[in-house]
Amino acid sequence: MAANPREILNDLKKGSVKMAKAHPECSKAFNELGKSALQKGALDTKTKELIAAALGVAARCDYCIVHHVYESFKAGATRQELLETACVATFMGGGPNLTYSSTLFIDAIDEFAKDFDR
Repeated sequence: MAANPREILNDLKKGSVKMAKAHPECSKAFNELGKSALQKGALDTKTKELIAAALGVAARCDYCIVHHVYESFKAGATRQELLETACVATFMGGGPNLTYSSTLFIDAIDEFAKDFDR
């Protein structure tokens, strides 16, 4: 089953809006945690987004993968940095991670690279 990264990203955005309306306190708390975790500190935001992308592969979460590939590009990541991120995630997670790295992760890179001219 091939998944369309842009459709997954759009579904996530729509779902996030629905959840924010359904449970605003929970959504706000989660969003604040994300902002805090991803803001520049000892690690820059790009590095943190690459870590999140790798963890998306490790968790086998379609939504996490496409969101953090997109956000990695937005934070300045290159295609090669993302591919190396997928390789590290695959190394740490073995065959199941290879399936996500070689399908949805690469499809998300191909889809979103054009948004950032990369």
